[in-house]
Parts: sequence; structure tokens; C-alpha cells
Amino acid sequence: MEKRADALQRLRQAHEEIVLAALRSEGPMSRTQLTDRTGLSRTTLFAIISELMERGAVIESGVEDDGRPRGRGRPATRVSLNPDAGLLIGVDLGRRRVRVAVANIARQVIATAVDDSAPDADESEQADLAVALVHKICEDRGIGLGALEGIGIGLVGVMDAPDRRWRAAERLGAAFGTRVETDNNARLAALAEQTWGAARSAEDVVYVRWSVGVGGGFISGGRLLRGAHGASGELGHVSVDPAGPRCHCGGRGCLEERIGVPALLEALASQGIRLTGTDDLLEAAQARTPAVTTVVVAAARTLGTVLAGTVAQLDPARVVVGGDLAVLGGLVLDPIRSALSELALPGTRRTPDVVPADLGPNASAMGAIALMLKEQDPLPPGPDPADL
Repeated sequence: MEKRADALQRLRQAHEEIVLAALRSEGPMSRTQLTDRTGLSRTTLFAIISELMERGAVIESGVEDDGRPRGRGRPATRVSLNPDAGLLIGVDLGRRRVRVAVANIARQVIATAVDDSAPDADESEQADLAVALVHKICEDRGIGLGALEGIGIGLVGVMDAPDRRWRAAERLGAAFGTRVETDNNARLAALAEQTWGAARSAEDVVYVRWSVGVGGGFISGGRLLRGAHGASGELGHVSVDPAGPRCHCGGRGCLEERIGVPALLEALASQGIRLTGTDDLLEAAQARTPAVTTVVVAAARTLGTVLAGTVAQLDPARVVVGGDLAVLGGLVLDPIRSALSELALPGTRRTPDVVPADLGPNASAMGAIALMLKEQDPLPPGPDPADL
């Protein structure tokens, strides 16, 4: 009898985690939708929801019309995670800035903050800056960290250097006493766009972030692709000219060295047009300064050509363009669309939608939060207790 009781307890816990993970991943749902999503029987699901509500882990509110016929009983309500039951923090350790986002467990981002980091700051120093930002934002907004459940960190570059990941994770984990996950910050921006932004309804997505550097992220079947060595999505280091200049990654003729903001500024300077940074470049492009638009459109066409190869391999439903250059709208999106259309797989001519990103500069920090949510995938449904 004791073994049977232990087995039942473990099964109930597994079923609870299935329900909680579904709510983390998908957001508020009716009981009927949860039954479909989890594969649990109606009786088991209703019992679990009741227990979770008693513990304050989930709440019930609103009226949900899921399109199904109903009898005379009360209308279905939505079940969601209790927003006061836990917090998640996302951190983006970028090239020049550190960004922080705080979300409740109901997937609502409730606060963000940003600060510049020293040009030569390493991951440890940036992590210390992130710790200070978290404390400041929580103090300013009256956010208590007693319910903190985890921290996600976005880092620049390939994720095959464990010392870089460890330094950042160790500082933040020690400061807040919680679990920490890390990933590439451009990949995390892709995950954020799929969770909250321009790719929300798509299961297969190619994301590119075009700014000072060029990065990306691929989502296939709803899952973020990392690759065997943590290098998936490194669009900026696709070689477009094997005999070209040496890139900081060690390769030659990388896309980033051709279309990153520094490369565009250098190309314009060679024509006698001297702009001092990204803001100047964007302002001149938005004003449709002829030489600037010519350089930007050519760069967008080059990006589209590289993306065409990626699209042919991954067959995404949507290409999301983020980063500083994405604010130029059709000036950069139209050449990308044209390249994808012209270079589409012969005989299919199926090209994905090309859309601007929705989430702006906080995308990677938000993606670090999404990482914490997505990493908690539900276990496969087990048998109901009645079947034991």
C-alpha cells in the first residue's frame, strides 16, 4: 500500500507539472483547452486545477469562448498562472549595453532597465552591472525578489566557451540564489519574437538581427535550434567572399563584415559621407539621402541572398528582421523580399512572409525570460491514477 501511495503521489506531481508547463508555454486556457493540450482526462485535470488553486499557484478568471457548443452550465473560464506566485528575470549582456527585463510567471513583462557597459567589460563585469540594475529596478518599482524562480542570460557569440557562460551565470546565480540558464542573445531575440512578437503564430521561423553585428536564430517545429556546438543562427559569419577581409571570428569575408553598421559607415566614408554612428546612419537613410539609401539597399540585398540559402534549407513560414536597421521598414525589407523571391527553390516559388520584429531593443532580455519558460517543457502524460 505504501508503494502504491508513493506511486500515486509521484504521478500527481508529474501531472501537476504537465499542467503548469502548459500554462507557462501557452498562457491562459480554458479547462477544455488544457485537457486537449495535456492529454489528461477531464476528471484528473479538474482535480489538479482545484489543488493548484488551493495552493495559489493558478487562478481562474474571465470568460473564455473556445468555439465549442455548451449546455446550460456556467460558461468556461480561463485558468492561468498566478502572477504573484513567481518572478523570472531576463538579462542581455550585449556588446555595448546591459538590459534587464522582469516578468511574472503569467508571462507579463512588468519592468525593464538598461545601462551602458564599458567597451572592454568582460562577462563578469557586465554581470555585476546586471545585478545592480536588477536591484535598482526592483527598488524603484517595489518588486520583491522572494518569489524569484530563475534568471536567463543572453550572451554575444557562439555558446561553446563554457568559461564565458560560467562567469556570467556564477555572478548572477550567487547574487540571487536561483537557477540560471544561458544562450546566445540573438537566438533569444528569436525566441522572444515567437513568444510575444512578430513570430507568435509561426512554428518555423528564421530571425535575423541586423545592427552593429549580424546574428540570428532559427525555430523549427516550435523549438529553438542551437546546433551541435551552440553555433546555430550565426548568419553574420556566413562567408560571402572567401577571399575577403579577415573577420573577428577568424573567418574571411563574413556577412557581418560586409553589412554590419561599421561596414556601412566605412563604405559611405569612402564616398566622402562621414556619419558618426548608427543613429546618424538611420537618420540619413530615413531622409532618403541618395548615397546612403544606395548603400543600405545593396546591403539588404546581400542579406536577402544569404537568407535565401537559409530559407531553402529550413523552409520557414516567416522571416523576422530585427535590430537597428529593421526600423527602416520597406527600404530594407523590400530588397530582402525580392532576393528571397528570385532565389526561391525552383518549381515551388513558395517564399516566407518577411516582417519587421515587434519587440525592439529589449527582445533579447525578454527572450532570456522565454528561455526559462520554454526550458520547462511538460513531461509526456502518464496514466491516470485509476489505471494503476
